[in-house]
Amino acid sequence: MIFHQFYLESLGHASYLIGSEQTGESLVLDVRRDVDTYYQLARDKDLRITHAADTHQHNDYLTGITNLEQRGSLELLASARAELGYRARALQDGEHLRLGEVDFEVLHTPGHTPEHISLLVRDLGRGEEPLILLSGGALLVDDVARPDLLGGEEAARQGAQDMSRSLREKILPLPDHVMVFPTHVAGSLCGGSIGSMLFTTLGYERRLNKLLSCIVDEKDFESACLDLDTLPTVPPFWPRMRKQNIQGPTPLGVLAEPPALPPGELERAVQDGAVVVDCRAAEAFGGGHIPGAINVDLSSSFPTWAGSVLPADRPLVLVLERTADLWEACVSLLRVGFELPRGWLAGGMLAWRTAGQPIARVPQWTVEDLIRHRDAPDCLVLDVRQPGEWQAGRVPGAVHIPGASLPGEMDQLPRASTIAVYCGSGYRSSIATSLLKRAGFPEVVNVLGGFSAWQQRQYPVEG
Repeated sequence: MIFHQFYLESLGHASYLIGSEQTGESLVLDVRRDVDTYYQLARDKDLRITHAADTHQHNDYLTGITNLEQRGSLELLASARAELGYRARALQDGEHLRLGEVDFEVLHTPGHTPEHISLLVRDLGRGEEPLILLSGGALLVDDVARPDLLGGEEAARQGAQDMSRSLREKILPLPDHVMVFPTHVAGSLCGGSIGSMLFTTLGYERRLNKLLSCIVDEKDFESACLDLDTLPTVPPFWPRMRKQNIQGPTPLGVLAEPPALPPGELERAVQDGAVVVDCRAAEAFGGGHIPGAINVDLSSSFPTWAGSVLPADRPLVLVLERTADLWEACVSLLRVGFELPRGWLAGGMLAWRTAGQPIARVPQWTVEDLIRHRDAPDCLVLDVRQPGEWQAGRVPGAVHIPGASLPGEMDQLPRASTIAVYCGSGYRSSIATSLLKRAGFPEVVNVLGGFSAWQQRQYPVEG
């Protein structure tokens, strides 16, 4: 058996290629949208991709399963409980799929989503014992995937109950030696406390996973996995991703090269409705940027934050730190459902400045500046971190709106105040300040260093 894990740090996503050494057949599971990497590995291992499946219809990224179908002859597979807009063979609970010496047993494991499946893998060339559980979101490293993504409180409670039964009846009876490879790994917002390892074993989780320790009592388990103090805020673009994944995303086809736009052409694109996405670091953005630009630093968190704060119905143009970053940004945007950008600023901000174009700035405070100004009557301190971070400790007197919720909740903030925004380090607060400035808030300040610097200076902490 040939087994390979592909890890996307930017989405906390793992996908897999499992192939037969006997027949050369292989299956790709939980497919990311840029599928070239699977074909490269298949070529290197003398495999052909004959099957593809998703453990569930994801909320956090667009699947590439329909792209695989455009690249060659293969069979698409899906849970029998999935209602899809594309053709796929329905997999029933308990069904087996054989690829040479590799046997996949389908386990219906609802909870994270109603249609969720896991695949139990046996290498029959070595023996009959199960070897690997491809668990999707049913069991994670030190966590389980959240069951609250499909609607209101009743749906969340039902998901938690389904998750409890899936774990007790399908997964926990498996032997301790079974290796667990989930789809949602470190960096994913589909869990509240996912461990940093990219795989685990069932025995390890049985002994040390805190959520499994309360699995005997369904009510205790429900309370634990729906604890809003530990779960991250649901990014607003996730429902859109699930709908597109159910329908089947449009295949990418041949990707065009976004053109370099001189300052005048980029300005005309903005006048025609394009949104400027400034991919530079917070310090550079604060020092000078195109008025109305939204700052999303091209870091490991770029796709999640781009999906959370950028409008889905507007064309995008990019400002880059380096031209070599263009396709990293483009592929990240494609993964969360955006079209390719209309173009990017040729010559960067230097060309914009020397063309005499207007420049906007965001004042940047240190935590020393914040301690001096926070008690002023016209200063509002805004914390844009996740709920768990807020509960663990915060700047006294701060107001809390998670960054992903800010586009829909900024009307709560007074426009007359100076709004000093902080996060953990300055990355998320820079996104937030750019959104507030774009929305017309006149006095917005980014606190560089954020709560980490606040604690390092041993300033007072509330909570």
